Amino acid sequence: MTASSKKKTAYFCTNCGAMHHRWQGQCRECGEWNTLHEESIVASPRATKSAKTAVAAQTIPEIKTEFQSRIVSGVDEFDRVAGGGVVYGSASLIGGEPGIGKSSLLLQMADEYGRRGYASLYVSGEESIQQIKDRADRFGLDGKTVSVVNLTDLDDILALCRDDYQIIIIDSIQTVASPAFDSPPGTVGQVRECSARLIELVKQTGKVLFLIGHITKEGLVAGPKVLEHMVDTVLYFEGDRYHLFRILRSQKNRFGPAGEIGVFEMTGSGLNEMKNPSQIFMTITDDNQSPGRAVSAAVEGSRSFLVEVEALVATSPYGTPQRVASGIDGKRLAIISAVLEKRGGVPLGGNDIFVNIAGGIRLDDTALDLAFLLAAASSKLNIVIDSKMLVIGEVGLSGDVRGVAQIERRLAEASKLGLTRAIIPKANRSSLAKVPGMELLPVTTVAQALEIIR
Repeated sequence: MTASSKKKTAYFCTNCGAMHHRWQGQCRECGEWNTLHEESIVASPRATKSAKTAVAAQTIPEIKTEFQSRIVSGVDEFDRVAGGGVVYGSASLIGGEPGIGKSSLLLQMADEYGRRGYASLYVSGEESIQQIKDRADRFGLDGKTVSVVNLTDLDDILALCRDDYQIIIIDSIQTVASPAFDSPPGTVGQVRECSARLIELVKQTGKVLFLIGHITKEGLVAGPKVLEHMVDTVLYFEGDRYHLFRILRSQKNRFGPAGEIGVFEMTGSGLNEMKNPSQIFMTITDDNQSPGRAVSAAVEGSRSFLVEVEALVATSPYGTPQRVASGIDGKRLAIISAVLEKRGGVPLGGNDIFVNIAGGIRLDDTALDLAFLLAAASSKLNIVIDSKMLVIGEVGLSGDVRGVAQIERRLAEASKLGLTRAIIPKANRSSLAKVPGMELLPVTTVAQALEIIR
């Protein structure tokens, strides 16, 4: 056996990707226990670079920035999440549950880029090129500038990527394998090595790279956590596969603000962007008012939109009442329920409480706390909350209603859609100018908010 083909064993952490020369119970890099996985790798001879081929350092004024301009797709929802468009030489990671529409989204984006003169290479390791052709036909895509290939070998992919393509899509990174590792695709070493080689290529050539990544049962991108640190942008495609709407959320963006969202509707002919989410997530009208519903305003990134929160309070048939949340954290619901009973005087000890955000969206904005609390009280007391009333406020454990950020944008969105009254934290009232056509009802406690809806 030659030295170039000599195999050796290393242990990789499945959490952070760190390499260890021997097995040990705890990873010395991230501190996690029992995360080391054995992989066989091929030791390649060290290549010594001469002084002539070494890369020279540059002063800041000498650095060229021709790759810092952006490529705009024309799909506003996608471009907003990307920070105004993708940057030349950037790498983006797209994560999401199986069947949520990651491949469909990027196939459509490749076609949109093609309409603006950018050639794309779509590398699929999971589907045949005939399956991709069928999807493109179903979506009505032109596809003349989108080249499709079924490959999993890293060296073959790198050779093909050096051709005249501006956009490179890898679907998915967990299916790509490097011959330098004697281990199956998807292992820690394979994912890290393949990603690093692809990212190195686009950084040197100014191409744009999209990596599709599988996620674990915990909702994180499968593979080493270091993968998210290697790329420039991390996007998650969220939503329930049984709902129409999908949310593209930016978790990390080196070229723009993180936390931005884009809203899409999944249809038989592809994904359609939804430019006014408020009209989607707010369905309460004068004709369908009923107890247990309230309207609030959420802020995600630079966007404010109205959402409908729903609550159902029913007598529990079991000894231990249930607290079931969809769209918010379950622990947050438990806190809101306890505050409503203790500080609001609404008995809930023998009741099940179910809450939901209409449309299948998930939000962590604490400004929705008061809306959930009043919706639960509305269901319990059988009181209808006015459909023209906005409810905003964070609820504290002592029953106080705390101020929220970006209150002006929330109220402006509500006013634009015809809402005429708003329950807001008193802490925000002093910084607010008069909102045309809207009556502001400042409160300091949940008890005061309950008096308004009674």
